[in-house]
Amino acid sequence: MSEIEQTGQEEVKAQPEIELVPEEVVVAETEPVVAETEPVAEAAPEEVSGEGEGTAAGPEAELEAKTATPAREESTSLVSIDEYLAAGVHIGTQQKTQDMMRFVYRVRTDGLYVLDIQSTDARVRAASKLLSKYDPSRILVVSSRQYGQHPARMFAKALGTKSVLGRFIPGSLTNPKIEGFYEPEIVILTDPAGDAQVLKEASSIGVPVVAFCDTNNLTSNVDLVIPTNNKGRKALSLIYWLIAREVANSNGIPFNYEMTDFETPL
Repeated sequence: MSEIEQTGQEEVKAQPEIELVPEEVVVAETEPVVAETEPVAEAAPEEVSGEGEGTAAGPEAELEAKTATPAREESTSLVSIDEYLAAGVHIGTQQKTQDMMRFVYRVRTDGLYVLDIQSTDARVRAASKLLSKYDPSRILVVSSRQYGQHPARMFAKALGTKSVLGRFIPGSLTNPKIEGFYEPEIVILTDPAGDAQVLKEASSIGVPVVAFCDTNNLTSNVDLVIPTNNKGRKALSLIYWLIAREVANSNGIPFNYEMTDFETPL
């Protein structure tokens, strides 16, 4: 059974007008796209993105710290570039989809695709701005992925949103006869592949979807893509914490959490 939690005000606000950010506005003006055949200097291999940390190590980490985002010294990101790198937010998989290629900065010697951190930061800002327009009690955050469940739970606790963690019961958004039926005004997905049933139902009833997307994800029916490692423990905790912090600040909600509070215990 899925774990369902809801906190916050019961009073429902009118659904705000959806103002999804155009792709050309959110994505950096000059999107870095790297050809798969581009030669890259030899470097020590690093941990593959997966259910572990997914962080860089050795000479490859130093290279990524210099090249993972242009104009690093002039960065005005939500957190420092070093924090993004340490959390492994930029580390993708060894597969890529055409949908996600626009967010890829380069490909490493071990075949892992590296996401552009500036695009990630811009999308986190856009998602936070969009979510801040909704009554938190009408926001649904979903995670079937293990390392996404704790940060999603903390997100719901901090803002007063509803969460569905673990297994999602089909029909929960479309069938009023099902126990636990809920009608959200916007949905946040940890992984559009793992949370495919929620994506399908939200799309069928016209509910906008914000999703964390890795290099191997398809983005059909996703209204706002946040390019990020959606498998790593630290990456997921950082992205959820950042969005929660920004939404709380925008709405005047007290926010006394550190990023480590959102991190899944080992």
